[in-house]
Order: sequence, then structure tokens, then C-alpha cells
Amino acid sequence: MFRQMNRKKQQLTDEECIELLTTELRGVLSVSGDDGYPYGLPVNHYYCKEDGKIYFHSGKTGHKIDAIRRSGKASFCVYDSGFRPEGQWALKIRSVIVFGRIEFVEERERICEIARLLSRKFTDDEEYIRSEIEHYGPATLMFALVPEYMTGKLVTEA
Repeated sequence: MFRQMNRKKQQLTDEECIELLTTELRGVLSVSGDDGYPYGLPVNHYYCKEDGKIYFHSGKTGHKIDAIRRSGKASFCVYDSGFRPEGQWALKIRSVIVFGRIEFVEERERICEIARLLSRKFTDDEEYIRSEIEHYGPATLMFALVPEYMTGKLVTEA
């Protein structure tokens, strides 16, 4: 059902893909938008090593949520800022794409837990995190991408 990578030598291991999903702050979530047009948007995320899901927070309404409710299929792409091997001008960039289905998180305690973990990717100010969750938590929608297929690669930008 999912295509295999053509250039196997460039393929990242599952562990390298998970490292990217864990360490990078943002990626692009793509869903099937209005009238079948692809809708990709930059979002921050939290990768949970315990359950293998990628979590996102959102408002409760909007284009993204309408698209997800129509079709839960989605893809999520993350890439790093790259590195330049010594003596070379071209960057080497690692990326990962995850295909899967979206599920909404209903349990309020789990929503707050994931919101805390996601927030810690950006700040260690626990008082700020607590205040934000207390203030914005009731208006927050949390959903997860449940991976069905994941692939990553290392490419040379040239």
C-alpha cells in the first residue's frame, strides 16, 4: 500500500526517524482539504515514545479540523536544518514522513499531560506552562497521528 524508497542507501533507520520526530520542534501536517485540495500546514508536535503516536494541539474549529473530520488520513513531514560536511558546499538534510490516521484525544487529563510535554520542548518554565494550560486548556483540542507507515532519508541539497 505504501511505496518503498527507491534510493535505499539514503534511507534512515526507524531509530533515526524517531530521533528527528522527538527533537525537531515543527513539521508540516498534510490533510485532504476543501474540494480535495491538499492542505499542508506548519505545526509543532510531540512524539510519544511510549505509544508511538504524534500529538498536536489545536483550536476546536477551522479548516484543519474540518478536513480531519472528513478524512482522518494524514501525513506529517519533519526535517532538520541540515549539516555541511567539511569541504563541501551542499547541505545534507534528514527528513521523515509519517503516514497514518488521526484520532482525537478525549480524556482531559491526557490532553493536559500532552500539552505539558509539548510545552517543555519550548520552555522549562513550569509556572508559565501551568498557567497556559489552566487558561487555554478548556479551548484546546488535542489529536494524535497514529502511524501506519514511516520513512526517512538523508539527502544532499544540490
